[in-house]
Amino acid sequence: MDEFGFCHLTCVPVRAEANDRSEMVNQLLFGETFEIVDAYGSWKVIRGGLDKYEGFIDQKQFLDISEAHYTELRHRNDRFPQKVFSMVHHESGSGTWVMPASSMGGFENGVLKIAGQQFTYADPLTDPLYSGSGNSVVDAAKRFMNAPYLWGGRSITGIDCSGLVQNAFKMIGVKLHRDASYQARQGETLSFISEAKSGDLAFFDNDQGEIIHVGIIADSNKIIHASGWVRMDEIDHNGIYNNRLKKYTHKLRLIKRII
Repeated sequence: MDEFGFCHLTCVPVRAEANDRSEMVNQLLFGETFEIVDAYGSWKVIRGGLDKYEGFIDQKQFLDISEAHYTELRHRNDRFPQKVFSMVHHESGSGTWVMPASSMGGFENGVLKIAGQQFTYADPLTDPLYSGSGNSVVDAAKRFMNAPYLWGGRSITGIDCSGLVQNAFKMIGVKLHRDASYQARQGETLSFISEAKSGDLAFFDNDQGEIIHVGIIADSNKIIHASGWVRMDEIDHNGIYNNRLKKYTHKLRLIKRII
């Protein structure tokens, strides 16, 4: 269709089907862009610019942009809010809350002009957080600590396991797929957990051998992951051990090194 969009709201649901009651499978965050690949009435099928993930969004919840603007925004350097919550102001006087994983690369001198509208942002921004070690991705993930688990979620107000991993890597300038099963295809496979270092990814499967969970290895045999909420638990060659429940909750399948 050669149409493109810009997410100008805090957090927009991406659904499996073209209605508000359908399962939310993903979210768009402020500043993210996408292609529009099909339309069903007032619903658009979009393909995310970050990860090519497809789903349905309501046409009322984004701004139409040109292909040239879409390309320009995709090639600008990403910058991110330093605060857990901060405010982007619209020229109308209204505001939109933005969060750590929101891409703010389109702002110049605190101003973004897009689709005939203007947004301003006054708080400090940071370049991608990568410091040359896996601690960078752990530090990024810690910004989501205690966020509640939400299937399809990608924000501090609700996030799932692969959304946490994708956002943490996005904040250090590395693009990952959206779902855990696809993230498991990226990077270098490690043979033993003893080889893992901070920032590596651990994947977990079910009894059918399907990848169903992912988390980020931290120092001292710890893992940060979204299970109930974003939390830190112990991990060994068997899987994730929950001290509160006094049992293993996830069975380790493989470990991948991305950076």
